[in-house]
Amino acid sequence: MKIEVFYADGCGSCGASRQELKKAVLEAFPTGAAWSEIDIVKNIDYAVELGVLSVPAVAIDGTLAFAKLPTAQQLVSELTARVERTE
Repeated sequence: MKIEVFYADGCGSCGASRQELKKAVLEAFPTGAAWSEIDIVKNIDYAVELGVLSVPAVAIDGTLAFAKLPTAQQLVSELTARVERTE
């Protein structure tokens, strides 16, 4: 799974939240998750293509999954559900 977290420098919600989400995902899926953090300013075309309107936002496998910041549990639950659907 490819998890992309969109952020912007200066975003008060983005910094600590990204680290919390990353930790939860990598604990739940130590080998099955590719984590990346995408600066929306530097990648605006890609963000617009996915429908990102604000940060932080999370895309999973190239599809916007959370238009606003999820909790770590919400993100892990969504990833778990996607894995179960593919098994």
